[in-house]
Amino acid sequence: MTVGFLLANHFTLSAFSLFVDHLRLAADDGDRSRPILARWHVMAARPEPIRASCGIAVSPTAGLLDPTRFDYIVVIGGLLHAGQAFDADTIAYLHRAAAANIPLVGVCTGSFVLARAGLMTGRKCCVSWYHYQDFLDEFPHHAPVADRLYVIDGDRITCAGGGGTADLATHLIERHIGRSVAQKSRHVLLLDRARGAGEAQPHPPVAEQVADERVRRALLLMEQNIATPLPIADIARRLRVSTRQLERLFQTVLGQRPAEFYRQLRLRYARFLLDTTDRSVTAIALDAGFSDCAHFSRQFKALHGFTPSNSRLMPPEEIPSALAGQRVFG
Repeated sequence: MTVGFLLANHFTLSAFSLFVDHLRLAADDGDRSRPILARWHVMAARPEPIRASCGIAVSPTAGLLDPTRFDYIVVIGGLLHAGQAFDADTIAYLHRAAAANIPLVGVCTGSFVLARAGLMTGRKCCVSWYHYQDFLDEFPHHAPVADRLYVIDGDRITCAGGGGTADLATHLIERHIGRSVAQKSRHVLLLDRARGAGEAQPHPPVAEQVADERVRRALLLMEQNIATPLPIADIARRLRVSTRQLERLFQTVLGQRPAEFYRQLRLRYARFLLDTTDRSVTAIALDAGFSDCAHFSRQFKALHGFTPSNSRLMPPEEIPSALAGQRVFG
């Protein structure tokens, strides 16, 4: 298994280190790190070290090698708004690799790099829940997936990053070298079982507290679609369950119907905006998915016991204890 890494300026060190250490441990017996079963290169158009977002610099081990030498070319993304991720030569190299049908892997915000290069058109693209709205804002014609760890769509593979990088590395090593080798890497790194691509991303603040996988994914979809709420039937369809089954799951796990929980989630988000921004009540109502301010105000008062306007007049000590310090978003 041969992998070429391309590190973006201000790349995420953990995403790179998790991936490359899985390869290192899979490549040899024990912890001797000889590149026998796996090989890798950190490539760059120029020889200067590449700085990670944490400030540590990594020196390239090679220039832009013939892409057909690799089973995968992995783009490690990083800070979204820290300038140009790659130079023109590197972007052209990615296009040559794509033309040669070499699988391109976007890890962390590497999905943004591939999309900006026009290499994700018509492909499913996995992003972190944290950057879901960023991706939609920049690529409104794409439909990002933010309720899974990684997505494989032919010769495009995208991963949300974080711990999901380890799960993707495990999957690719198992595919090319074998399951026992992939497990060995995880055991040495003291990692638990490998999670599949379809497992939900851990997500604060609500979904992480729910054990049922289907309910967790429904919550992720709700949290990612606040301003334009999804019909409950649409959520059920995406989870491949019936609406009635989704209703039963929510009643069993959360003690509420999904529509009721969704509405409360949007109202709590509105409360967060009221407390932390100076936006108008009408704008917040729209951001929270309500069609008009009057309806929003009635629903808000029914949940919180006071109107949106009054919430901004209340000193912190008068906020009901159930709401004080509640971390709903951000």
